[in-house]
Amino acid sequence: MSIRFTAKARRGMVALTIAAGLALGVAGCGGGGDNDDKSSPPASASKDSGSKPSAQEGEPETPLAELRGTDGLLLQITSATRDAGGFLTVNGTVKNDGDKSVVVPPQTSGDETEVIKHGPSLGGATLVDAKGKKRYYTLRDTEGRPLTTTGLGNLEAGQTLPVFMQFPAPPASTTEVGIQVPTFSSGTIKISG
Repeated sequence: MSIRFTAKARRGMVALTIAAGLALGVAGCGGGGDNDDKSSPPASASKDSGSKPSAQEGEPETPLAELRGTDGLLLQITSATRDAGGFLTVNGTVKNDGDKSVVVPPQTSGDETEVIKHGPSLGGATLVDAKGKKRYYTLRDTEGRPLTTTGLGNLEAGQTLPVFMQFPAPPASTTEVGIQVPTFSSGTIKISG
C-alpha cells in the first residue's frame, strides 16, 4: 500500500465525514411544524480541529470491549468499521474512572521513535488476527504521525475523551480481532462492514 494511496483515502474519509455532518446539520434545520415539542437536543460540535474520525451517532450503547488501564483509566471500544481503501477504523472513548486526575501513560504511544516524536497518542495499539496469524500496527502518515488520536494528556476524574485508531484492514473473512493498547488490558472486538 503506498503512502499516496493512504493520503487519498484519508482525504476521502474526511470528505465523507464532512458531508455526513452537513447532511445532519441540514436535517436539523427544519422547524415550525407540529413536532416542535418533540425536538431532540442539538448535537455539540467537536472542539478538536483536524481531520480525525470521531465517534459516530447511532453507535451501539454497549461497547464492543472495555480495556482497563492504570490509575482508573478505561478504554471503551464502540466500533470497528472497515473503510473504503482497505482501512479499519476503531472508535471509542478513554475515561478516567478514578476519583482523581490522571495522566494517560506515555507508553500508549508505543516505542517507535517516529511515532513518539509527534507526542502522546495511541500509536502503540495493535490488532491481532489469530485466525490469519497476523498483527496489525496503527497506520502512519508520510511524516510518521500515527493515524490515531494524538495530544493525550491529563484527564480529570470522570472525564471522557473520544478516540480513534486506524489500521490496515484484515481480510474480509476475518470478523473478530484482538486489540492491544500498552498499559491497558487486552480485548476482542467484532468488525463491521
